[in-house]
Amino acid sequence: MSAATLIFDCDGVLVDSETIAEATLLRQLADLLPDIPRDVALRQALGMTTASILAHLEGQSAHRLPDDALSRIDDAIEARLAEEVCAIEGVVETVAGLRLPLAIVSNSRRRRVVASLATTGLDAWLSEVPLFTAEQVQRPKPAPDLYLLAARSLGCAPHDCLVVEDSVSGVTAAHAAGMTVIGFTGASHIEDGHAERLSRAGAWQVLPSMHGLAALIDRWQEERQRRVTSPQAASAGKRSLR
Repeated sequence: MSAATLIFDCDGVLVDSETIAEATLLRQLADLLPDIPRDVALRQALGMTTASILAHLEGQSAHRLPDDALSRIDDAIEARLAEEVCAIEGVVETVAGLRLPLAIVSNSRRRRVVASLATTGLDAWLSEVPLFTAEQVQRPKPAPDLYLLAARSLGCAPHDCLVVEDSVSGVTAAHAAGMTVIGFTGASHIEDGHAERLSRAGAWQVLPSMHGLAALIDRWQEERQRRVTSPQAASAGKRSLR
């Protein structure tokens, strides 16, 4: 059986950043796109790149964004994160105990992920972990491109990857890439009904607390082992050798 790889999203999975990011985005948009309702802006924000959010909301507004809107908003978000972001509860103990190869796949820009890991102290465990961010592909999440890039770069097949994602956008991307996805609902921004949305998007299981991740990894590994050793799989393997 091929080696397994565990892939984390960052915002809302490793660091509890989405509430901070959303509040900062809303504050900026109140001046830039004042005709966009708050609830509409929030629905667009989760798991999407800032560029995608702004492009979509501008299309619904009578106002036009200034040329520096993207950099202004990203800089404002990152300034607040540097002061306020915390690690997801239980993630330090969980990551420290993992024995699988790890990677991080994020729709945020690289410098934001690196800064968030440093601010929370998670870089002590994750500074050497391969990191893939939205700047590396033309189509970030919810397209599967970033996850497929990660698999190619890591030298592993998508079906050997287990992903932890908190957003519909992220679950959609990883599932479309052919990976098994755990939907995570343990961050502070998660609303009622989100677990069901993640399941509909393709999540294999939903995880309400990072403390339960190790058990789900074991379960996934057992299911992978059964698929490899099943009579159907063995028969298919024999046919492929002929």
